[in-house]
Amino acid sequence: MASGFIFFAVCSVLAAVGYSQSGDAAVMQDLKKSLNSPSQLGWTDPDPCKWKNVQCSRDNRVTKIQIGRQNLQGSLPPNLNNLTSLQAFEVQNNQLNGSLPSFSGLNSLQSLLLSNNNFTSIPPDFFDGMNSLQSVYLDYNPFDSWVIPDGLKSASTLQTFSATSANISGPLPNFFGPETFSSLTNLHLAFNNLEGPLPSTFAGSSIQSLWLNGQRSSSRLNGSIAILQNMTQLSQVWLHGNSFSGPLPDFTPLIQLQNLSLRDNSLTGPVPDSLVGLKSLMVVNLTNNMLQGKAPNFSKSVQVDMSPDTNSFCLPYAGVECDPRVNNLLNVAGDLGYPSTFAQNWKGNDPCANSWKGITCNNGNITVVNFRGMGLSGTISPSFSQITSLQRLILSSNNLTGTIPNELTKLPNLVELDVSNNQLYGKVPAFRNNLVPKTDGNVNIGKDAPPPTAHGGDRNSPSSSSGDNGSGNSNGKKSSTGVVVGSVVGGVCVLVFAGVMVFCVYRAKRKRNGRVQSPHAMVIHPRDSGSEDAVKITIAGSSVNGGTSETYSHGSSGPSDLHIVEAGNMVISIQVLRNVTNNFSEQNILGRGGFGTVYKGELHDGTKIAVKRMESGVMSEKGLDEFKSEIAVLTKVRHRHLVALLGYCLDGNERLLVYEYMPQGTLSRFLFNWKEEGLKPLEWTKRLTIALDVARGVEYLHGLAQQSFIHRDLKPSNILLGDDMRAKVSDFGLVRLAPDGKASIATKLAGTFGYLAPEYAVTGRVSTKIDVFSFGVILMEMITGRKALDESLPDDSQHLVPWFRRMHINKDTFYKAIDPTIDLDEETFASISTVAELAGHCSAREPYQRPDMGHAVNVLSSLAELWKPSEPADPEDMYGIDYDMTLPQAVRKWQALEGMSGIDCSSSYLGSSDNTQTSIPTRPSGFADSFTSADGR
Repeated sequence: MASGFIFFAVCSVLAAVGYSQSGDAAVMQDLKKSLNSPSQLGWTDPDPCKWKNVQCSRDNRVTKIQIGRQNLQGSLPPNLNNLTSLQAFEVQNNQLNGSLPSFSGLNSLQSLLLSNNNFTSIPPDFFDGMNSLQSVYLDYNPFDSWVIPDGLKSASTLQTFSATSANISGPLPNFFGPETFSSLTNLHLAFNNLEGPLPSTFAGSSIQSLWLNGQRSSSRLNGSIAILQNMTQLSQVWLHGNSFSGPLPDFTPLIQLQNLSLRDNSLTGPVPDSLVGLKSLMVVNLTNNMLQGKAPNFSKSVQVDMSPDTNSFCLPYAGVECDPRVNNLLNVAGDLGYPSTFAQNWKGNDPCANSWKGITCNNGNITVVNFRGMGLSGTISPSFSQITSLQRLILSSNNLTGTIPNELTKLPNLVELDVSNNQLYGKVPAFRNNLVPKTDGNVNIGKDAPPPTAHGGDRNSPSSSSGDNGSGNSNGKKSSTGVVVGSVVGGVCVLVFAGVMVFCVYRAKRKRNGRVQSPHAMVIHPRDSGSEDAVKITIAGSSVNGGTSETYSHGSSGPSDLHIVEAGNMVISIQVLRNVTNNFSEQNILGRGGFGTVYKGELHDGTKIAVKRMESGVMSEKGLDEFKSEIAVLTKVRHRHLVALLGYCLDGNERLLVYEYMPQGTLSRFLFNWKEEGLKPLEWTKRLTIALDVARGVEYLHGLAQQSFIHRDLKPSNILLGDDMRAKVSDFGLVRLAPDGKASIATKLAGTFGYLAPEYAVTGRVSTKIDVFSFGVILMEMITGRKALDESLPDDSQHLVPWFRRMHINKDTFYKAIDPTIDLDEETFASISTVAELAGHCSAREPYQRPDMGHAVNVLSSLAELWKPSEPADPEDMYGIDYDMTLPQAVRKWQALEGMSGIDCSSSYLGSSDNTQTSIPTRPSGFADSFTSADGR
């Protein structure tokens, strides 16, 4: 009886094993069929366990399928989750498409690699029951919009979750914290559609690498980044290209942090010493925020990207302290959460000379602080007591909480204190001189405790980080209607010929939430929804054209809301341009394009300009479209790596555009024609810097400007170089407005063969990814010194992209492909190899497999030699002190400086010239009035 039972049990087990083997084999056959029976895999044996790149257990259960990078096509079968012993499934870097099947129930699966394919959707129950999962890679798949499902929480052993450019939407899930994922070290969710704040559940997490950069949703990720100070395991943080606001947190606990990128947000407040002194830090990027206080002085071992003019630092010198009045006001702003309305307006190092918002002075002393109705939150700062000259303090009609600080009673000159209509509580302190504060509208004033609904003004809390609701443009957002008029800072350049004023160029430091409205402006009527790129340009009359106005329609236009676009008085007469170009002489030609000739011009002061002339004989309809497109685009965009439009001329059939002059000409001269023109070939470090400059300019066009633009004609001949060999992107005649979201739009083919993305060349459909493709080709040209298309070479080598891919297969062939003029050592070769890999990704055949330009910026910025804030070698020299001088000599020197203090000696806005002047800062506050930069900031 017992033996019979045992026999029955053994038979049952064998039957079960046989069934499982048969089930796995059937699934594998289905997989083979769904992959269109790829011959390169060699899956011919009837036993799947003998297939290449397939592993099985001793009982012949399939445990690993590793078929990445095989150029596979097809889809995945719906029954993959029957492979219940599967531990690794890797199909990355193929061309698989269709919907992903559910992987629910695969409780042995540890590694899941699906990146760089064509998968279109992911089922909601995809992750259910995967309680052994450790690594997930879903990057660069064109999924339909989806949210990370709660089913992922079952993968408690998760270490890496990477889904960059995977069309994830909604808020960032709150379960990526230590309670759910105690072992999670890599969370990569860049270039999705996430929005909202960072979850508080991040606190205490084991995350080391956090990529949340470049969210594409309209609101993006926003709010405070204070939670970072509680993520003590972080080593790499990429949050750039979002809408984060408020101050930087305390970085003291982040002793492992090496790479921090916070550029292109709306962060305010000073850069904390805890970040500046962080010993582990290697790379930091803070460009294009609204950071305040002194410019930080990082260690020389840290690669820093933080141009002072893209923040709100008081001085352009690293580590130099601000005026005490500035520091006092920043302390006040700190208790209000460092509102962006102050960061946008409080420029320079003298609150009295620069008309700071809410500040009134008398003889250089702050006498009135009026913050009435600014929508401020937080608390009343005790630091007001440090402004001893203060006479009137008006904080009414805000959302302030807390009590009235006793320190305010120490102000010797205070005659008015208005804190009415807030949410204050507590007793009112006794002030001297019989001062009675205005406190009406605070229902809890006089009570000892705050009301239950009150909340404090923690300067690191998301609720207090914006603090400018009353401005109408919180968090740096641009208003869609109306005009915001900013203060013009800098000089005004007026040219007079034959008694006629020609034009004025304002050197403007624009506010983040507005633009300067000049006396004569260009009105842009936005695209009509039914037209592909309809733009209507109305050019207002000026003193140059006698007050007339002209209207030019680019495509059909609709009567939408009007936007005033910063244009300055940009109309220039044809006679002036004839004079400065020597009547458009042949000797002044800089280059020729498809629809115009570019001439060098020289103004009366020696400043050089570039004039693009499209004559009536060659002004086809397409050429006219390009002319209007350049005006429409370049009046909307301003970036240090985009060539600036300075003016234009419309005179009869003449159409001319005036640009800043770039003295070193095009990048193509230095890559392809350096021998013929007697130039030195570019060193690799310069090529890296140029590539980074171009990437930043194009990234701005794609997502950081007022609208998203596509260049469509990126190539070395449209990249111009200054005397410092820094690059700017030019020629915006083919620019198109980028489509919303991830869609693409069909348009007429334009551009240059060799740089055209495949999907654009074949279908005419454009998205920002066609510029990414062109940029990848440019990187290949910079690495090899070869042109994108060279018909003098053999047929199989004429096209750079396929040839480059073949050469990049192994180290030996790739070494031969590198431009022989580059001095190669181990470090340089490693750098080139990294850029080559980036070039390959950028020039991928499918657009969704290409990264966004923000990724290119990040890769290149970690390699290039980056600019640091200027640090005077000797602070005494900066202040003009020489203790070896006699007193009369010193007095004469100071008198000479006094005579120069009102002159703007900064370099001309019109670009580099032989007569370029340098900025001379005025004297520090310790000697005279104040210490400001030459342009008054």
